[in-house]
Amino acid sequence: MADSKWDVVCIGNAIVDVLAHAEDAFLAKHGMAKDSMMLIDADRAETLYEAIGPAVQQSGGSAANTAAGIASLGGTAAYIGKVADDQLGDIFAHDLKAGGIHFGTPRLVGGEPTARSFILITPDGHRTMNTYLGACVELTPDDVSADVVGGGQVLYLEGYLWDKPAAKEAFLKAARLAHHAGRKVALTLSDSFCVERHHQSFVDLVRDHVDILFANEAEIKTLYRTSSFEDAAEEVRKLGKTGALTRSENGSIVFDGDHWHTIPPMPTRVVDTTGAGDLYASGFLYGVTHDLGIERSGHLAAICAAEVISHVGPRPQASLAALLKEIVA
Repeated sequence: MADSKWDVVCIGNAIVDVLAHAEDAFLAKHGMAKDSMMLIDADRAETLYEAIGPAVQQSGGSAANTAAGIASLGGTAAYIGKVADDQLGDIFAHDLKAGGIHFGTPRLVGGEPTARSFILITPDGHRTMNTYLGACVELTPDDVSADVVGGGQVLYLEGYLWDKPAAKEAFLKAARLAHHAGRKVALTLSDSFCVERHHQSFVDLVRDHVDILFANEAEIKTLYRTSSFEDAAEEVRKLGKTGALTRSENGSIVFDGDHWHTIPPMPTRVVDTTGAGDLYASGFLYGVTHDLGIERSGHLAAICAAEVISHVGPRPQASLAALLKEIVA
């Protein structure tokens, strides 16, 4: 859209990632379900920090990763999320702004510290997350600007934000503002445990507020309480939504009305699956906001996901703009 300032405006939990390698036995010892995201308190966060091995700290958070991917593709993005007025908040804000992403959410002063997520990577490349939400759940409707939300072609919402009432209200306010401005609203379901916690409200959210839905196989089957991926996908299609549903090593499907495409995965060596879904969303959203069509957007999404799982960390290390040439050539 010629009248938009950004391709995508992303809203999510602003988190600094702490990445470390761990064996399956470590997960079992500390009561973790592999491949899941567990919410933890401050005491548990301190215990884990002392128990893990050498770690890398870098800005993360699902929707922020997606914004970074869009910027790497050469697109434009804005981000809304809450960090504290502390050192980790400085790191988070610096990383976004250095990547060319607009970030102007007021800092939290005098409250919880900036959120952090302990991401444990097992030898098979899978990741298990333990997240202390801290300041990020203090996002309120007052932090959601009509000018920012209305300035993007698409508003992209992170399902993890649905865990706290004030953040949920911010979420719904943003969706209403986006539709009032004639924009599309996209949602990622984020995690099957998150979907289960808020099952009916997520069903209602998708039905009433969402135009583009992102989910993996476990999440979409949990949403529609079915053991069949195909049946769950059909539920989304019947609602008239655009869908981008991933199946790990089995690729993905993308659809919009009667246009339905199977997207094969891009071959790559899996090092760390952290950020795979986030960067898949980057590619797809870049594609749909640059008129690439559903099928080519799906292929671009697969390329972006393949890049991020080929190394440790949830942000691209190669220029995605260079990989984009494979799609638009």
